[in-house]
Amino acid sequence: MTTSQHKNMAILVGGGPAPGINSVISAATIRAELEGVSVLGIRDGFQWLMQGNIEHVHPLTIDEVSRIHFRGGSHIGIARANPTKDPQLLEAAVISLLRLNVSRLVTIGGDDTAFSAMKLAEKADGRIAVVHVPKTIDNDLDLPPDVDTFGFQTARHVGVEIVKNLMVDARTTSRWYFVIAMGRKAGHLALGIGKAAGATLTLIPEEFQGQKVRFKAIVDTLVGAILKRLSYGRRDGVAIIAEGLVLELDPEELKGLAEAERDAHGHLRIADVNIGEILKAAVQEELKKLGVKATVTDKNIGYELRCADPIPFDLEYTRDLGYCAAKYILSGGTGAMVSMQGGNFVAIPFAEMLDPQTGRTRVRMVDVHSTRYAIARRYMIRLRKDDFEDPHELAKFAATCGMSLADFRARFGYLVENELPPIVLLPSGHRDETGPGSGSYFEGERL
Repeated sequence: MTTSQHKNMAILVGGGPAPGINSVISAATIRAELEGVSVLGIRDGFQWLMQGNIEHVHPLTIDEVSRIHFRGGSHIGIARANPTKDPQLLEAAVISLLRLNVSRLVTIGGDDTAFSAMKLAEKADGRIAVVHVPKTIDNDLDLPPDVDTFGFQTARHVGVEIVKNLMVDARTTSRWYFVIAMGRKAGHLALGIGKAAGATLTLIPEEFQGQKVRFKAIVDTLVGAILKRLSYGRRDGVAIIAEGLVLELDPEELKGLAEAERDAHGHLRIADVNIGEILKAAVQEELKKLGVKATVTDKNIGYELRCADPIPFDLEYTRDLGYCAAKYILSGGTGAMVSMQGGNFVAIPFAEMLDPQTGRTRVRMVDVHSTRYAIARRYMIRLRKDDFEDPHELAKFAATCGMSLADFRARFGYLVENELPPIVLLPSGHRDETGPGSGSYFEGERL
């Protein structure tokens, strides 16, 4: 046995919780221990290491971790501590690991933790091998479109169960629910929950296609959906709203946004901005002006999802990731994020994760030009361009709030000006190269 084999492997978790963390810890620990390498669990992410404190460390053994994979949360804690804020903090984290006789570090986290892992690897300059395991219920790390981050599917599963019950409650009590779903930058979780549950509509930041989101447009979209639904004789509905919409708003439009607290990575603490309550009040005010009564309740879901016990999909997925992370780093691998693609291990070098414009790790957004998103929009009840092209439909909506067709068109018509064109699903053997959805080979009609 060489000297290097006596060095320790460490595991730490950064960011927010996600179902499956313990499964990664368990699988990585078991693989390393079976290869004769001792494993240290670093408590609370980088929080203590970057302060030069090496007391918050816990040796991990096979007996201890062999059954923790069934449970949510993190066996070794978690923190959003950011060692990249100051070169001295980063150096302290490296020195702390070296003092612990660590030559290999496995980090588990989202885009911020991935960035910290990359910078630590650079600072260590070969003294410590670093491998990152992608974790976030936001599903926004830069992986191939068909590869989820672990925890997303469990969070979606639990979210759907909650929304399913809210939909029954909404129908029973004739009310609307505005459900705010987690997703700091991207709308994957909101869309995943909304589409699977069959919610009335889902609002995500990507649908505004890079334009600055106007608070009025969000409010009018919700008001329009309520009026359309009411014209069909239904006083109930559930709208799923991605919390990331807050980040796209002009701070001047949303009271308290500019003053809201930020975390260690400089991100707005969205929970400090009660977007659900603000939207509820604004929508009810607009409905009152139109002479329409509607009961609206706001509900935030996110914290209920993050520490849920992982579903079988994430159990298997995270055991694969944990095994691969340990096997790769013990085989000499470093400076990469581990992934499973098409059932096979793929290492993604840290350098390939960077956005050259921001210098940060790239964020994967919802592709609003995809067939998946087009189908989601098709099943939503919200004002559409074809509503304004059908005078009979428009007359129903206008009558619901006592407006003329011309006034209704003037009031809400702007909402559909930038609506994406329908996707054409062509018969097999034909291919549309002209726009969104090109390359589709499905039987069917225009969406």
